Amino acid sequence: MAKLKLDLHDIYNKGGQIDAELNRIVEEAVEKRIELVEIIPGKGSGQLKKKVLRFLEQKHIKALYHRIEKDDKNFGRIFVHFRF
Repeated sequence: MAKLKLDLHDIYNKGGQIDAELNRIVEEAVEKRIELVEIIPGKGSGQLKKKVLRFLEQKHIKALYHRIEKDDKNFGRIFVHFRF
């Protein structure tokens, strides 16, 4: 199974760039029909993870994927599952 990975550690404090990267990875997954995207906001204070989850909950983005899985073994990781 193909998987895309997005690590947000390097751009954690650049709000506009974070949204652009999240949009890019979701569009790439849809375009290439990739079933799993791993997003790594990191552990930190949890603010970046909340930002990522708010982004994924937007109506137009939510329509593109099947479900979100928060890694129960690693707080700083989110899986986005697509169904094609």
